[in-house]
Amino acid sequence: MNGHSRLLTGDKVYLRALNGEDAGLYYAMFHGAEVRRLTGTKNHVNKEQVEQYIARKSGDDSTVLLLIALKESDEVIGDIAIQDIDGDNRNANLRIAIGDERHQGQGYGREALLLMLDYGFGILNLHRIELEVYRYNARAAHVYESIGFVHEGIRRQTLFYNHEYHDVVMMSMLESEYRERYLKQSRKVK
Repeated sequence: MNGHSRLLTGDKVYLRALNGEDAGLYYAMFHGAEVRRLTGTKNHVNKEQVEQYIARKSGDDSTVLLLIALKESDEVIGDIAIQDIDGDNRNANLRIAIGDERHQGQGYGREALLLMLDYGFGILNLHRIELEVYRYNARAAHVYESIGFVHEGIRRQTLFYNHEYHDVVMMSMLESEYRERYLKQSRKVK
């Protein structure tokens, strides 16, 4: 084990805090062309900018940014964040990225999402969690739907990427929907 604290733990992955020593790893993980396309990332950043980003996020009370690591090997494979937390209205935005294609389609992202939803609705006491997905990212949209996110609408031609405009699909989940779907399941298992 690598000594990093496992904040949230599932069957295959655990979520841990991101710190300054992770800057090189974070930079390498999200530098690839495919992960940049799936996340709509246009700006190229250097390691110093990544370090500054990590420092800013660690002091930001409106964001919970965690790394996704494999339980079996401690390998970091992505990140997940609840951000733009609005305590007055009890809502926030969720985002996730898995850095390497070999880790996509393995159920790791789904498990990380469920861990973060449990944290968001349970610990943070949120009422609504929303996310956005680019229409061309059908695999991610399918995962969000299977978890229980509901389509709210489409922001047409929002992203200009690789000489084309792309739509953004807006989705959300309410606390009551989460509790109905997941807390009932856990009661049935007992």
